[in-house]
Amino acid sequence: MPTETFEFQVEARQLLQLMIHSVYSNKDVFLRELVSNASDALDKLRLEKLWDDSLDADVSDLHIEIDVDKDARTLTVRDNGVGMSYDEVGRLIGTIANSGTAEFLQELREAKDAAGEEGLIGQFGVGFYSGFMVADEVTLLTRRAGESQGTRWTSRGEGTYTLETADDAPQGTSVTLHLKPADPENQLHDYTSPWKIKEIVKRYSDFITWPIRMVPENSAAADESDEAPQAETLNSMKALWARPRDEVSDDEYHELYKHIGHDWRDPLETIRLQAEGTFEYQALLFLPAHAPHDLFTRDAKRGVQLYVKRVFIMDDCEALLPPYLRFVKGVVDAADLSLNVSREILQQDRHIEMMRRRLTKKVLSTVKEMTAKDQDRYATFWREFGAVLKEGLVTDSENRDAILAVASFASTHHDTEPTTLKSYVERMKDGQDDIYYLTGESRQSIENSPHMEAFRDRGIEVLLLTDPVDEVWADAVGEYEGKKLRSVAKGQIDLDAEDEDTTDGEREKRTEEYAGLLGWMKEQLDEDIKEVRLSSRLTVSPACVVSDAHDLTPALENMYRAMGQEVPRAKRILELNPDHRLVKGLNQAYKEREDRTALAETAELLHGLAVLAEGGQPKEPARFVKLMADRLERAL
Repeated sequence: MPTETFEFQVEARQLLQLMIHSVYSNKDVFLRELVSNASDALDKLRLEKLWDDSLDADVSDLHIEIDVDKDARTLTVRDNGVGMSYDEVGRLIGTIANSGTAEFLQELREAKDAAGEEGLIGQFGVGFYSGFMVADEVTLLTRRAGESQGTRWTSRGEGTYTLETADDAPQGTSVTLHLKPADPENQLHDYTSPWKIKEIVKRYSDFITWPIRMVPENSAAADESDEAPQAETLNSMKALWARPRDEVSDDEYHELYKHIGHDWRDPLETIRLQAEGTFEYQALLFLPAHAPHDLFTRDAKRGVQLYVKRVFIMDDCEALLPPYLRFVKGVVDAADLSLNVSREILQQDRHIEMMRRRLTKKVLSTVKEMTAKDQDRYATFWREFGAVLKEGLVTDSENRDAILAVASFASTHHDTEPTTLKSYVERMKDGQDDIYYLTGESRQSIENSPHMEAFRDRGIEVLLLTDPVDEVWADAVGEYEGKKLRSVAKGQIDLDAEDEDTTDGEREKRTEEYAGLLGWMKEQLDEDIKEVRLSSRLTVSPACVVSDAHDLTPALENMYRAMGQEVPRAKRILELNPDHRLVKGLNQAYKEREDRTALAETAELLHGLAVLAEGGQPKEPARFVKLMADRLERAL
């Protein structure tokens, strides 16, 4: 097949230009990325060979090799891994097959510090392109394991690349960089220098489980009588999770996290776990310091890496941790699992279930320790991952108490500091039997809700829940330490019962006084509401709408519909404030007038205002606006 020339996709061209023109201050990361890609290729070949014994591929000495030529100023990173076919090279190298490319470019332009710039490459999976930071030309030679013909890819990073078949390609992939002249002032080091190569490998890739070899300097000048020089292995290859804690530095743990988590920040917490006995395994888990951009994306990869006796088995093993811990990164190395496993088998494996339960409890207990020992780190963790951790309150009844123990919530007790349920209960007023909460889109909207008025006046603390999952877990949990969780926007809440200044006789008299109006308004608004009653939760607003104790809230109804589940729309309850001038006037007008046409419009407006006050929308917005405009015109 003749050599063909292609153009990069637009975003790939933009990315190349940004890299070539020295956007990154630390250019050393190019070697980390190429070595990481080579390691992935070796992992994939080992895995394919396990699945298919007939695969014609040599796996006897899987390794990564780095070769430098000072005279030609080239650096080559070579592996004998899975390799790529002609079509795969065009698809994976000629384009950026990643939906986050546009976001990567935006973050790349906005990155202000060297650390931020350094991490963006790995975060978005475009490590191969980092070679253009240090090279004028990049040549890739590859042959897929099991195939007889290879592929050569070449580009100068100027908008085009060439593809051609290569009959002499060995199994695996080699990336040759034709290096730019060294320029220390611009952090462009001499990457033909063996000590520099060793420094980068030791810093970034010492934990790689495959040997990274380099032929010693001046080997070509060896005497003819000497044997061929032995390549030097640059990395320790000893799995960090298998080494004693006192032999591993925090920096080494952090570099492992950055490699497997594709993150440039240090982790928030490192968790070690070693289980011995009938079923042995080791785990090294990390809590990130920052939520990934795809945390709530349905198709996002999640899970930790699974090894069996240090043999890589599976990336993103979802079976090892529940979905609400999908942000946890790390490695689990089991001693007794079969190497020939699939995701389906893992979901039913008794040993995997044992590990899942133990790992889950270990993560939650680590977070609990964090709440006691380091409030600042806990605050960072909860800010980034609290919303997703609360999903476990719905899906994991076994660990519900453990999740509640580490959960914190905004409340009216303090403007900025969250509270735990334990602290809330300790502050409850005498005679208060329930834990009150209200859900909404933001703290401000909740605090301005009419439902909060009486609670604010009486100084009763209310939890302010703003995450979408709060609508679900509060109903699912139901109570905490015998105290019922109650929404201030649901059911009948009689705060007057706790008010010694309001007697039962006064309440009965007031109910009797408004009985006619309440019944008439129920008839007028029958299509939209199931009941009209007097409220004890309002002190300023004339009216509010609440859900019945066992009905779904409008927000929860909308959430189910967004997930494709049709649920019947529940009628709400309209509550009136008997002390408000508008409600008093409406009651007086109802008693005095026989023609109540105008009053019916007032009742409709009152209901619409109550719906608007909680963030909803009147059933017929145009009619509501017309009625309001007519009323304003008459008032002039």
